[in-house]
Amino acid sequence: MTASSGKIRVLIAEDSEAMRNALQSLLSLDPRILVVGAAADGEQAVAMARSLRPDVITMDVVMPRIDGVEATSLIMQECPARILMVTAHADDRQIDLSFRAIAAGALEVVAKPAAASPDELRAWATRVCDAIVLMGEVPVITRSRRTAVHAARRIDAIGIAASTGGPLALAQILGALPANLGLPIVVAQHIAEGFTEGLVRWLRTVTPLPVVTASANTTLRPGHVYFPPDRCDIAFASANVLHTPPSTGRHTPSCDALLGSMAATLRARAAGIVLTGMGDDGAAGLLAIRDAGGTTMAQSAESCVVFGMPQAARNRGATYDLRSLEGITEAIVDLARAKR
Repeated sequence: MTASSGKIRVLIAEDSEAMRNALQSLLSLDPRILVVGAAADGEQAVAMARSLRPDVITMDVVMPRIDGVEATSLIMQECPARILMVTAHADDRQIDLSFRAIAAGALEVVAKPAAASPDELRAWATRVCDAIVLMGEVPVITRSRRTAVHAARRIDAIGIAASTGGPLALAQILGALPANLGLPIVVAQHIAEGFTEGLVRWLRTVTPLPVVTASANTTLRPGHVYFPPDRCDIAFASANVLHTPPSTGRHTPSCDALLGSMAATLRARAAGIVLTGMGDDGAAGLLAIRDAGGTTMAQSAESCVVFGMPQAARNRGATYDLRSLEGITEAIVDLARAKR
């Protein structure tokens, strides 16, 4: 069976017998999902991925023999699948390993439940099932292609919106930017509670730019990359000051809140970019930037893990400038050069 013609075939990789059994029981209750196997360590997960060819794999990070990072790398080389990392958000080491797994090809990371009641465990399993079903429609392998870079306008800041597949896309973009970039970059990346600081730590290892967590009344500095604190939105309070109010919307942080605030404060000197992700968050904000005379672009379908957010932005008329990750990087450099 495949995600498009029937149940989504799921392999569970988890070394804790109690968690493995709980996942197997809870996922099996969902009529959209067929659990085809359960691996007790990373080596077994790779072998079962080869033989079973699941649509989606839920992957623990810390496992015997080989860990979830190495298992993910081997699976993506030999028998690619959609991989959902499941880890403890209270453990910094596990969070850091999770982002290394994303670099190796995993799509998303979700937190394991803390000590939870049966009702809380069932609610958590429902969220995992929904993530698996959404992942089941994601192409396993994507390719990027070079796109033309047009003359850049002068702008004062760049806002980037991203969701599923965003951490790796951000790593590729930020890792290719020069250390002397003269523009601040502000990022709204949908992420599970407890994982923001892990994402920031990981990105610091791949880019020469300073990557920081903003706070209330943070003043923008050229060449810095800003993320909101956990459970907060990030937006422009004025042309060069950020604020980070608690997030109250269905997405955390809100991409529309970031891009819409840029349109309101920077007007034509704002640049907005929508990267890979499910849903339509960011489309309204990007349209506001376009209507204000700013620069807008989005990631191309060929280079996206999920084309949902860029497609929604295009369908609303927020941008018709679709670029590969390499093309987006070149555009950012051009915008910084025009600023200088």
